[in-house]
Amino acid sequence: MSHSYPLPVLVEGLSPSDVEALRSAVAALERQSFASRLAGLASRQLSFGSLTLPPRLQAAAAAATQRALAAAMKMALASLDAQPRRDSVRIHRRLAALTGGMGGAVGLASLPIELPVSTTIMLRSIAEIAQAEGEDIRQPGAALACLEVFALGGHSVEGNVLEGGYLALRAVLAKSVSDAARFLTVRRVSNEAAPALARLIGAIGARFGIVVSQKTAAQAVPVIGAISGAAINVAFTEHFQSLARGHFVVRRLERLYGPAVVHAEYAKIARSEGYWDDPSQAA
Repeated sequence: MSHSYPLPVLVEGLSPSDVEALRSAVAALERQSFASRLAGLASRQLSFGSLTLPPRLQAAAAAATQRALAAAMKMALASLDAQPRRDSVRIHRRLAALTGGMGGAVGLASLPIELPVSTTIMLRSIAEIAQAEGEDIRQPGAALACLEVFALGGHSVEGNVLEGGYLALRAVLAKSVSDAARFLTVRRVSNEAAPALARLIGAIGARFGIVVSQKTAAQAVPVIGAISGAAINVAFTEHFQSLARGHFVVRRLERLYGPAVVHAEYAKIARSEGYWDDPSQAA
């Protein structure tokens, strides 16, 4: 992905405080899947990552995911013309709990309505986190980086990070994000149906849908009936807020030091902390 970065500071490496900030970001981005959050919420060893939905519900979850991302895209594109109102993380969690409680009361049939609302609430929180790390979300690249967060939470197997981790996933998404940003820069058209934007929604949806399916399956499993829909939605929101903090810390450091320096330090931390077992994953 092509970025426009200011000249990096003339130092050999990150400052001690920035290394610690990056270490926290690596932990947020590499350590915990949404499935493991649910297991902790249930206070028992349950393999949420292996839960599957019946085909009918899989199709409903996939359709709801695409609608949710389309709604989020509209909000992200609207932010190119007007700085969004700043909200608090706590308010976002309360709203997520409310929508989750409503969804739990109605059942899984509410997913097509509840998920777009929850996703839009999360995007507001993600945008606030981005701003706190120095992003100007009136810029296409920053607005799309907010959407990119939804792709970061979908570990393919519980306890197993996507090969190459966060850096590899960003590389996978790079062309779609770059094409979409270029389209918005040239056209300034807020239309999520435009081919470049539709491709980005599809790429993000493939990853976001994994977490949506886990969330939907958790709400359908009787053994965890003690976990309310509100609690599951709060965990869902907190998961993506944590990913957003890590993502935008990395982007802030990239603007300061340049991507190569930050990515090398990221890989070093990921290997030393045991998140990456194979050094070749640093690519």
